[in-house]
Amino acid sequence: MKKLICMALVLASAGLVSGCVMARSPIFAPISVDLQGPGNLGPGANLKRGEATAKGIVMVAIGDASVETAAKNGGIKKIHHVDSRTTNIFGVYSEYTTVVYGE
Repeated sequence: MKKLICMALVLASAGLVSGCVMARSPIFAPISVDLQGPGNLGPGANLKRGEATAKGIVMVAIGDASVETAAKNGGIKKIHHVDSRTTNIFGVYSEYTTVVYGE
């Protein structure tokens, strides 16, 4: 009985510690660096650019990658299009950046 309880505790602990962070991405790969999508229409002529980033390391994620924050960071009032950039390294480090273009 003690072995069964110890085994259950070890498995439960492993499940809690093995948490990983993932960023939204057009594809999934264990390692993806500077993966871009979905629009990637390019900046266009005379458009302002704003970015907002969220990052995660193991089980902790922080940041605001919203379109609203990206537009505010770029001083954009009228949005033309939105792109994104993703980095993921084995779910240990993950970064998602929203890129907004507009006027």
